[in-house]
Amino acid sequence: MKICIRADASAEIGTGHVMRCLALAGELMGRGAEVVFICRELPGNLCGYLVEKGVQVFRLLANSMECVDEKSTPYAPWLGVSSSRDREETVAILVQYRPDWLVVDHYALDCAWESAMRPHVGKIMVIDDLADRSHDCDLLLDQNLYEQMETRYDGLVPGSCVRLLGPGYALLRPEFAAARKVLRQRDGQVRRIFVFFGGSDLTNETAKALEAIRLVNRSDIAVDVVVGTSNPRGDLVREICEKMPSANLHRQAMNMAELMAAADLAVGASGTATWERSCLGLSALIIAIANNQVEIGNAVGKYSCGIYLGESEEVDPPAIRKALDQLMSHPEDVIRMGKNSSQLVDGSGTRRVYERMQMVMNGLER
Repeated sequence: MKICIRADASAEIGTGHVMRCLALAGELMGRGAEVVFICRELPGNLCGYLVEKGVQVFRLLANSMECVDEKSTPYAPWLGVSSSRDREETVAILVQYRPDWLVVDHYALDCAWESAMRPHVGKIMVIDDLADRSHDCDLLLDQNLYEQMETRYDGLVPGSCVRLLGPGYALLRPEFAAARKVLRQRDGQVRRIFVFFGGSDLTNETAKALEAIRLVNRSDIAVDVVVGTSNPRGDLVREICEKMPSANLHRQAMNMAELMAAADLAVGASGTATWERSCLGLSALIIAIANNQVEIGNAVGKYSCGIYLGESEEVDPPAIRKALDQLMSHPEDVIRMGKNSSQLVDGSGTRRVYERMQMVMNGLER
């Protein structure tokens, strides 16, 4: 089976789309599939990282001077070029590669773009979590948790489209399932905190969280801080960590599952890392750093899988400090939230997605 994945990473987009697609690619390649990525070389892209991971990448040039079409979706500028140009350049690659599956994970692409790919691919899979535009796809994956999840895509996908909905399909790297199998039993006491707000963290939540932890004034609590290479304030975070004897800075960490498993509590965004934390039963204080994370944060809070503090502009260090103090004084809540979150994700999402892709490919599911 040949699979082509169209996804981008940048300082503005973040790294989550490419990283979850890389997790799926790993599962597919492990089962003998041939996988390639099509990525635009936007500032902060992960093309080099993908190559390091042994994945072939077709690179599309960025053109900051080109006008983009903002009528189709407010995320159109994330494409870096016009939709028509991206369509033409992608088709030129697909004509040569002829994949059995085209996987699309991009907020700037919609039904019109996907329909143009139809003659050049076998099946189309869309990964989305906005439910704000129509798609022309055979399979749709939304791995997030929402109210009324089953009806979110009514009228937005063909009637024959297979929908894979919920954290049970979360695309996680195998290291998380492996760490889950040997996970220690936490006692609710907070001795180590994990801080991570995505690959770029444009709103600088990492610094906020570290200031809050400093205000807690507990020298016995260790802190692991992860920042991506596309984080524009990486040096600032490093300076803050150097002033906190208990803080350890990890740049583009390769051992995320290990760091999460070692932690007793996390402070982070309600993006892709939500499901990584859940797989390892890690309770968290959650801040939405993008509009599409608000619903997730609310749902996670409602199901007592974490404490949702609100959107980034609403949350300051004293608010985080207050939540930390309250949670650390109630270890039973830390335990309860960790158990609730671990029931959402078991680390087998990529396998389930692969199996459903096979069924759709073989005409066994419609």
